[in-house]
Amino acid sequence: MMRPLRSVLTAVALSLVLVALPSIQAGADPAFTNPSDSMARLGELSRQSEQTTEALHNAQIDLEAKQSAQREAEAAAANDQGALDAARERIEVFRPAVNQLATSTYQGARTNRLFAVMTSDSPQQLLDQMSLLDIIAKDTSNQVDQFWSATSDATRAAEASKSSADAAREAAEQAKAVSDDLQRKQSDLQAQIDQVLEAFGNLSASEREELAGTPFPPGIDPATILAHLTPGAGTNALRAALTRVGSPYSWGATGPNEFDCSGLVVWAYQQIGKTLPRSSQAQASGGMPVSREDLQPGDLVLFYDDASHVGLYAGNGNIVHASTFGVPVKVESMARFPYYGARRY
Repeated sequence: MMRPLRSVLTAVALSLVLVALPSIQAGADPAFTNPSDSMARLGELSRQSEQTTEALHNAQIDLEAKQSAQREAEAAAANDQGALDAARERIEVFRPAVNQLATSTYQGARTNRLFAVMTSDSPQQLLDQMSLLDIIAKDTSNQVDQFWSATSDATRAAEASKSSADAAREAAEQAKAVSDDLQRKQSDLQAQIDQVLEAFGNLSASEREELAGTPFPPGIDPATILAHLTPGAGTNALRAALTRVGSPYSWGATGPNEFDCSGLVVWAYQQIGKTLPRSSQAQASGGMPVSREDLQPGDLVLFYDDASHVGLYAGNGNIVHASTFGVPVKVESMARFPYYGARRY
């Protein structure tokens, strides 16, 4: 059974107790015993876990789309099967009359006007027989026409039903494949989180303080950022994000007290009534593209060649973002990260 992301996060929260343990335990991996190596290792592991987190969000989006497609395909298959069943029922309504006509014709039954002329004893009887034959012929013709119409409908319905059933089967297989991939990513993320926590636990107090850094660059504070903002959706989302400075990073979290990078962006825009995609990669595909030279406060700025990190532009070349485990939400220079692109929502 697929393990929900929130359950993974619950396990992470419990695992945080490990942080309080002595920084170097007996039998620890030698790679973690050197402070500089520990910092480098933590950075590497944190980066990997962030990539996996955003891939996990993307897989969840993909799974939801595949499940929606599966539901639509299954509904179409059910409708097409219903149409096929109805057409077959119509065929059975008219089949007895068609069978009777075929049998009568084979046995030599006479139902035309010439036969009426030959068998009538008087003009009135002739007229009566011809009128009756006309009614019978018209009714028979109508039933035959409806029989063939129902047969044609059934043929088309059978083709549609087969096609929609195949589509539903394919959609179900795709959803299953994405679900399996999602479970693998959840397992990978949990293993990476455990490694990050272990590496973090090996840092000294001064190293953890160095890792966390300051909430704002020198000479920058919320007042200086907000002083020159003009009203707008992006600037209002930025205002919301700035209220979360100092909040801890947590894998898969969307606030209001903990965040991952795309989670902070989602939460900030939710405060102004806008729903953004959950993953940084999906966020990189939405909105409107913006050049680096035209960035405005509140624009989404994405980093790394796989768009696996995102923050909100805060002006003067800075972003507000949820960086990584051990680093609270902060404002810092976007020059610290390899630039990917920007979007405006």
